[in-house]
Amino acid sequence: MATAGTDTLRLLDVVALTEDLPDRGLVRGQVGTVVEVLAPGVFEVEFADQHGRAYALVPLRTEQLMPLRFEPDASGRG
Repeated sequence: MATAGTDTLRLLDVVALTEDLPDRGLVRGQVGTVVEVLAPGVFEVEFADQHGRAYALVPLRTEQLMPLRFEPDASGRG
């Protein structure tokens, strides 16, 4: 499932996981932050609890992530 183009994710973007990663103890919908761009379309994402304590640091591909938006789309498309 492709949800974001490689040009849409940047350092410090807040993202949600689009698939379960049982070997990492992560499930679809968990929220993380892009902390490093490893390669085109590959990002290091940190998952932290409500107190800011990191519990997972995982390299993920663009298609495994959905960027979260906190502002309206400036283009007016929704």
